[in-house]
Amino acid sequence: MEISGLNFIVVVVVLVVLLLTQVVKRLFEFERGVLFRLGRLVGVRGPGLVFIIPLIDTLVKVDLRVLTMDVPAQEVITRDNVTVKVNAVAYFRALDPDKVITRVRDHILATSMIAQTTLRSILGQVELDELLAHRDKINQMLQEIIDRQTEPWGVKVSIVEVRDVELPEGMKRAMAKQAEAERERRAKVINAEGEYQASQRLAEAAQVLAQSPLTIQLRFLQTLTEVSTEKSTLLFVPFPLNLLERLTQIPSSPSPQLSKPSS
Repeated sequence: MEISGLNFIVVVVVLVVLLLTQVVKRLFEFERGVLFRLGRLVGVRGPGLVFIIPLIDTLVKVDLRVLTMDVPAQEVITRDNVTVKVNAVAYFRALDPDKVITRVRDHILATSMIAQTTLRSILGQVELDELLAHRDKINQMLQEIIDRQTEPWGVKVSIVEVRDVELPEGMKRAMAKQAEAERERRAKVINAEGEYQASQRLAEAAQVLAQSPLTIQLRFLQTLTEVSTEKSTLLFVPFPLNLLERLTQIPSSPSPQLSKPSS
């Protein structure tokens, strides 16, 4: 009799534990439970302990944490007829648990499909240069469009980032040549600009020197001092033309005339 009573107690304890597991549900802080009673939506429960009626209530858990989804590489033809492969990454989360359960069967798969079709649609409307240079603008556009389409499902898309853009080999070579030509053009422009500025400074310096002849002489002496420090056996000395003009203007002395002998 004692053994039978012990077995009965064990059976009762097991039944109570099983009943509690069916009646009491635990929800974490990042979880919400969508409660259905006889198939009808009752509301959202949690976090914490949630009591349900077995065989009558059904509790579906929804994770509210941000999910990261890789958008598979899509082959896109840009507006300027360049074929590229682009992949992206999207960050989203369930915002309204009741809508996530009642309005879409699999919100993760549905968001992935919307992201893929939107990526092909948007990138087909931009040129390759815009895709490479203004990626932030394209990311913002993708996020707004995808979020607008997933809003009725209770899904909030917070970030969409275009990650990799794979170009054809021919396009890579063409872009490399274009970049090299652009660098050469900039170098020539900078060189011409430097020569132009140098010529302006030389012209201004010539005007200053022309206003003061004494300055020219001082500059001439300074140049001789700098040249004399060089170790060279041959020295070229510049001769000012104004000094040459002054020498040519010196009158020559009259030659003495011989007196004739007296007869």
